[in-house]
Amino acid sequence: MKANTTPKATPVTKAAIKAAAARYLKIVEWSDEDKCFVGRCPGLFLGGCDGTDEAKVYAELCELVEWHVAEVLAGRKPLPEPTAGREYSGKFVVRVPPELHQKAALKALVRGESLNQFVTEALAHA
Repeated sequence: MKANTTPKATPVTKAAIKAAAARYLKIVEWSDEDKCFVGRCPGLFLGGCDGTDEAKVYAELCELVEWHVAEVLAGRKPLPEPTAGREYSGKFVVRVPPELHQKAALKALVRGESLNQFVTEALAHA
């Protein structure tokens, strides 16, 4: 009889979990609708946590992120792309209906701006 030669899975260390969790953006912001702080980790999981103390919500969010990362790693599944420390090129394509494109281009023209300047200012105030 042949001995089982399947290697045993090595446990994921707390340090590895913390290092992986640090690569994800954690956002805590006030919600006027909910009247509390809401913590989210977009790109890693939906949902999050909430509470009236911003620091406690952030601490709970960090724990949730570490728990989620540990679960994914324990299941030997790949983590999603990290969201923290990401570089942005400053370029993106937005597809809009032709009528909206025309409206924005005409408004920019009337203001003496390029369409890029007009859209950049609109996004800055969104």
